[in-house]
Amino acid sequence: MKLSIRRRTGALALPSLSAVLFVLPLLLPLALHAQSLPAPKEFYFDGSGATTQPLVLLPGNDAAVQERLLKAMKGHGRNAELATAQLAHIAYASGRAETGQALYARVLSALGNNSQLRAPLLWNHGWDLYRSGDAEGALARWREAGIDTYNNPSWVPPTLALGLWTLDRRDEAVQWYAAAVRTEPLRWNDPANLPTLLPDWNAADRAKLAEVAAAWRAAPPSWP
Repeated sequence: MKLSIRRRTGALALPSLSAVLFVLPLLLPLALHAQSLPAPKEFYFDGSGATTQPLVLLPGNDAAVQERLLKAMKGHGRNAELATAQLAHIAYASGRAETGQALYARVLSALGNNSQLRAPLLWNHGWDLYRSGDAEGALARWREAGIDTYNNPSWVPPTLALGLWTLDRRDEAVQWYAAAVRTEPLRWNDPANLPTLLPDWNAADRAKLAEVAAAWRAAPPSWP
């Protein structure tokens, strides 16, 4: 089974996004505290491909696209939710984390717990937080998207291992990486496979995960 964990690339920062500040209500920042994670399960076979998708309503990120997204955001339904999530990503990519946080909060508050958009929204927000230097916040979002569900998504072990290693929680990172190896030992036991397994991660993130893999190889944890 080939695993492809998609991560969105950064978008251009454009002045038109400042208009968001005039259409957003005042929203309190989401509480993203230190995460105490449960122990990994034995296997993570569920692909959950719908979760690991970029949330995009319109292609591109230039000024014209942003103006169209702002108009769509004022509407209702899925298009408005996608437009808001896409603007949130653009805000984070342009260094406006507070605006991005407020936009993600706006979408999340409008979604029900059973919405099909909820897990992708949390996953995407996690990556935007991680790329902005907030690995703790990213871990919180990834937990909500993947651990606090009835499924065992295959993206969870390597992604959480990356976040934990970044936070210097190295023993936990190795435990989570071990879950990926248990699930697909012929793929995850060799760091040389990471570009194939994680084609949408950037080189720096794959290199960091390779450090986790090396620590796993040096001292593989036992199960259970």
